[in-house]
Amino acid sequence: MNVRTIKRLATIAIAAAVSWVFVPSQANAADVLDVKVIGTDLARDIADGAVKKCAEDGYAASAVVVDRNGDTMVAIRGDVASRFTLEIAAGKARAVILSGAASKELRASRGDIRPELNHLEGILVMDGGLPIDSGGFRIGAVGVSGAPTGAIDEACAQTAIDAVFDRIGF
Repeated sequence: MNVRTIKRLATIAIAAAVSWVFVPSQANAADVLDVKVIGTDLARDIADGAVKKCAEDGYAASAVVVDRNGDTMVAIRGDVASRFTLEIAAGKARAVILSGAASKELRASRGDIRPELNHLEGILVMDGGLPIDSGGFRIGAVGVSGAPTGAIDEACAQTAIDAVFDRIGF
């Protein structure tokens, strides 16, 4: 064996050892999961953007952003919005987390169980909640309440999401 062959075999052996040590085996692949989470700054900017958009359009609204588990990250009540708009907005956002779709899609597709879903604590199946996705992962949801229709609430939420599109990481 010449020196070149020995070096090649040594390089292959080292590469194999490194890959065995640093690459998880298939059996252990699910033991540790990489997940994406929404940051507080992004959540705040989405909620603030939704409330401001509704205010510009003449509506006193609130917005709540929840994380991927449905826990509140940020809640912003418009200056003259009713306190109840916060609860409604949070319920809409959590409905998105529950269903994996915009709250209006859940309402439209599951009319058969909508009354029952509305009895779940913290869930409201009403228009005005949108998912926040990043790179194929659901990182949270935003719910807006206070405008005269859920469609307007949703439009305020969509405007806020669109404004931070470059920060979400699609």
